[in-house]
Amino acid sequence: MPFPILHTPLVVLSEIISLLEPSGIVTASFCSKNVQRILKRHYQQRKPLEWKLHMIDDDSEEHVGIETSGRGEHIILAKRISGLNEPMSLGSNEYGCILVYSEDQVMASKMVIDYVSGLFNLEVSGLTIDRNNIWAIDWINNRQEQVLEDFYIFGNNKYDGTGDEAMDHALRNVRASKYFTFEMNVSDNYRFDGNLEPGNRLLIYAYGHWVTLDNLLSFDFIEITVRGSRLSIPDLYSFIRHWRAGGSPRLKFLRLEFDHQLDFEHFEDELEVVERDIAGEYRSRDDHFQNWRFDHGYCIQRNDGVKTVIDFGGGHFVMMNWSEIQLK
Repeated sequence: MPFPILHTPLVVLSEIISLLEPSGIVTASFCSKNVQRILKRHYQQRKPLEWKLHMIDDDSEEHVGIETSGRGEHIILAKRISGLNEPMSLGSNEYGCILVYSEDQVMASKMVIDYVSGLFNLEVSGLTIDRNNIWAIDWINNRQEQVLEDFYIFGNNKYDGTGDEAMDHALRNVRASKYFTFEMNVSDNYRFDGNLEPGNRLLIYAYGHWVTLDNLLSFDFIEITVRGSRLSIPDLYSFIRHWRAGGSPRLKFLRLEFDHQLDFEHFEDELEVVERDIAGEYRSRDDHFQNWRFDHGYCIQRNDGVKTVIDFGGGHFVMMNWSEIQLK
């Protein structure tokens, strides 16, 4: 027997909607204009503040996901397909996820985001793209005042000559409050001469050869990890002097992993060490970043009294705020 949802009292209807998962809500919204209107009205009155809307766009399809209580799910996908008789058509997959088919992926992607954003009364908080979908950065900047929380861009493991322009555009234009992750290969000659928006955590994964001393001095983050770094020992000296003078005041953790071996033989002479052979663990307050264990750390002190512990070896250099360390 069909359930008369449109004739259900509003109090009961609100409780029913609250029990539904995001994918079920999206599916129900396609039943009729009246159902869609009821759902929109519900979320306009009871905005799900704990829910996060995430957009993932790559060459083959665009996913829109909702994260609830730390658990995410894809709720609607836009897929590129040729030979359609109509500009768009709808379908579903074996997991009950709505599929939007179109020859124009960008148009479909925009429509999907606008539909879900309007349904749940949410702005986009997370964006994951590859180098071919850099358009999404400007589109999101123009469609909403709220900045992203999480940004992630990825590219080919092997550089093919197409990443420099996309990387530069991302670095100059992305606005995110929490996480910046760059996992895209660029040419050996690529350099970034602008300023990256401040955030909480920055991860430059595997291809950090482009990061210069000037970039590092200008980064404004709590935690930074750069893999594939080509900074030199004199660069590290300069950064320490910058930090001692009060630079990078929010920085609590810096991890540089080098793609070449550095000679730290005379490094201690430059540190003005307060304490040696410190053993402990830096414990990040965020699950996105790994903790760092060390056995032979060196403590140095900033001019204002703040202390940091440095751990270094042939392939890494790590600075950790003393207050965030659990000592052995």
